[in-house]
This record gives sequence, C-alpha cells and structure tokens, in this order.
Amino acid sequence: MSDFDDGIAATPDAPPEIAPAPARPSMLAWLREGARSLLFMNPRWPALHTAPGLMAFLLALEIAITIGFQRAYIEGPATFQIDGLTAGWTGLVLYAWACYVMRPDTERPDNPGTARVLTLLLAQALCLMLVVGPMYIALLRTNALLGAETWVHITVWSLPIGWGTLAALIALLRLRERRVVQQVFAGAAIAVALLAYTMGTPSPFWTRNVAEEEEREEPLRFTQEIVEEQAPLLETQLEMLAPQRPGVKDMYTITFAPFEGEEVFRRESRMVSEVMAKRFDAKGRGVQMLNHREHLANMPWATAVNLERAISGIAQTMDKEEDVLFIHLTSHGASDGELAANFWPMDVEPVMPANLRQWLDDAGIRHRVISISACYAGSWIGPLANEDTLVMTASDATHTSYGCGRKSPLTFFGRAMYDEQLRNQTLSFEVAHAAARKIIQKREIEAGKDDGYSNPQIRVGSRIGHYLQEMREQLGSR
Repeated sequence: MSDFDDGIAATPDAPPEIAPAPARPSMLAWLREGARSLLFMNPRWPALHTAPGLMAFLLALEIAITIGFQRAYIEGPATFQIDGLTAGWTGLVLYAWACYVMRPDTERPDNPGTARVLTLLLAQALCLMLVVGPMYIALLRTNALLGAETWVHITVWSLPIGWGTLAALIALLRLRERRVVQQVFAGAAIAVALLAYTMGTPSPFWTRNVAEEEEREEPLRFTQEIVEEQAPLLETQLEMLAPQRPGVKDMYTITFAPFEGEEVFRRESRMVSEVMAKRFDAKGRGVQMLNHREHLANMPWATAVNLERAISGIAQTMDKEEDVLFIHLTSHGASDGELAANFWPMDVEPVMPANLRQWLDDAGIRHRVISISACYAGSWIGPLANEDTLVMTASDATHTSYGCGRKSPLTFFGRAMYDEQLRNQTLSFEVAHAAARKIIQKREIEAGKDDGYSNPQIRVGSRIGHYLQEMREQLGSR
C-alpha cells in the first residue's frame, strides 16, 4: 500500500512567480515628454523609464550638438579646443542636486525619483537646443539683428534661456510630495545654475584660425598717379567744411581708420560718420580718413600726419570755444596704447594717446569728445582726460575688445554704442555707453570670449557733461 492511499490527492508544487521584465527606456518617449514639459505640460511619468545608458547618451548627444552648433557659428577654418569639455558642468550638478532634493519618499510610476526627473531635464535641454540652435546660426550668419533695437537683442538671446529654466523649475515643483523648504532649495539650485550660466565665461569648443582664413591679396601699388591724386584730398575736405554758426554749438567730426586689410574698420568708420551727421547735425562738418585699397585716390589716408593736419584745419573753421570736436579712432590696439596702423608697402606711424592730446592742445580746441574702438583702449583715458573732454573706449587698459575680425560686420563696441544706441535711442554719450556696456558683456559671453569682459570705459570731464547737455537741448529744439 502506497503512502498516498489515505485518500488525499497529491498536487504538484506551484511554479514560482516570475517578475515582469522592466520596461525598456524609449528615447522617442523621453523627447516627446521633454517637448511637452517645455510647453509647461505635465509629463506622463508612467510611460517613462530610464537607465544609466540612456542618461549618458542624452548628455553625450547634447554635448555633440553643442559642439556642432558652435562650429557652425564660425565661418572659415577653426580649431577644436578640448578644454571646452571640462567647463560648464556647474549647472548640471545643480540640476542633479535639485532633482535629488525633490525625490519622493517612495518612487511610483506616476511619482518619479531622481534619475527619471534628471532624464526629463536632459531631454528638455536637448529639445530646446534642437529648436533654438539653428535659429541662432541663421541670425548670426545673416546679421539679421544688425541695427535692431536693444530690446530685440535682449529678447532674442535671453528668451530661450529663461524659457528653459522656467520649464525645468515647473517640472520640479509639480513633484508635490516634497515640503516647501525642499521646493525652495530646488528653486534656489535652478536659480544659481542660471546665474552661473549668464555670469560665467564659458570655454568655447572652437576658436577661429585667423591666420588660415586671411585671403591672399595682391600687394598695394602706390603709383605716381595715385600719390598725386591723394595729395590734395585732405585739403579739399577741409576747405569744403560747412562754416561755424555763431550762437550755435556745432559738432565737427573726424573718423580715423588706419589699418588696411580689415573691412570691419572701414564699415565702422563710415557708419559712425553717418550717425554723427544725422543725429548731431554734423552733416558737412566731418572729415573721414581711411586706409583701404579701394580708396587709394578718393579718401584721405589715415596717417598720423593727416590726423594732425585735420585737427589743425578744423580748428581754423570751427569756433574753438563754442563748438565741439568729435573724433572716432578704430583699429587694433596694443597694451602700451599704440593704435595700430597698416598700409604696406608704405610705412605708417602708429598714433599714441600723447600725440593726440598734443595736437588738440596745439590747435586750441576746447570741447572734445574722443572715442577709441580698439583693444586695451582704456590706456588712452589718462593722457586725454581733462575738464572739457569726454573720452570713451571699447575696453579697459588690460583687456581686448571684440568683433574686429575680417568677417565681423562691426566691432561689438561700434555696433552697440553707435549703430544701436546713438542711432536710435539717445543723444547722450553717457547713457549710450552705459547701455552698450551691458549689451557688449552679454554678447561677449554668448560669443565665448575667453580672456574676460572687455569692460568699456568712459570719463566725463567736469565741464563737458553740462556742455553736451546744452547741445542736446539745442538739437531737440530744432
């Protein structure tokens, strides 16, 4: 008789329960929910699953796209800078800490933990970059914002950053399990990350190869005919100056661009001359001097000798006690104050601050506004400053300015100060300079300037500020 003959039926052991395989993360799902959260919609968390490999892939893809977009911003040859990979991690660390602070006590499909929230923020940033990056490239390549008002520039460059930060913050605050103090900590981390991004100086992934992109041009030839045609040009311009008007504070102008081969200086000197003629009623009272192969015989050459002659000649036409002389110098600059001059094969002496001060003093011109658009231009302020002089520069004495490359439409200083502020916004040099400083700093950060803020300077003499105010009132009354 068997052991089972007691009438109790034997049943086989039940098979062990098999846990369902974890859902595989979907890149497409993360991009879809990242885009939804950028539109301030609540992410559908149950459909989202992450893994270390996916997070690493999203981060690597974002870096790769950033490298590609930065390369597209630069026309011509460029060199990759490996240092760019070691910078800019502060924001990611702060975002990860904010995600950790807001994690739930118990993770559920509809209440995500640190990893899933951080993956969403990475997907958000990637979606924003894919939309905004091509737009920025188009704007930079076409110079579409050149001449636009200041608020347009601020909106275009700041809106995507602010939008992305707000979307990330809203996504975190929707994790409602956390206490108010944790929400405050998370919000503070996002705010600090934004501050680190906007105030820092990121290392660019690419730098332009200036030497390789320079085009080979035929050397200039100074024929006897050219020299003979050039000789009377400055004297002719001085003779054609409109006369001084008694009782009227007239503005006389000089623009001086002595570096041949850099198209940006020709554009800037012409633009500044036009702005001064239109906005300060200086039409017919200006002298332009330029070194450029296309103007060998139809514009006075920008040499130190001609600059001294122009100052002396204008002094004979203007009322030296009533009128104002405006001078804009644009070129490369050196740390010792030298304003670079180039007109090979002709030797051209550079202009130094002490030279300009001496020529103005010798001419007896009292009221002076002097603008220097060059690297290290702050070194000009001390030698030129006095009670009747306003001096403004594109940089301080220890930093370079920006935007003087061969393919730049205008220098950053010339564009912000003259093309945007004085052309459209104000007749006050002080107000224009203060606004231009902020614009220039933002653009230098966006362009990846890696040697520090150029820090444009201004010095207003104790008497010239009041005198220029009277001139503005006079202009406004016409």
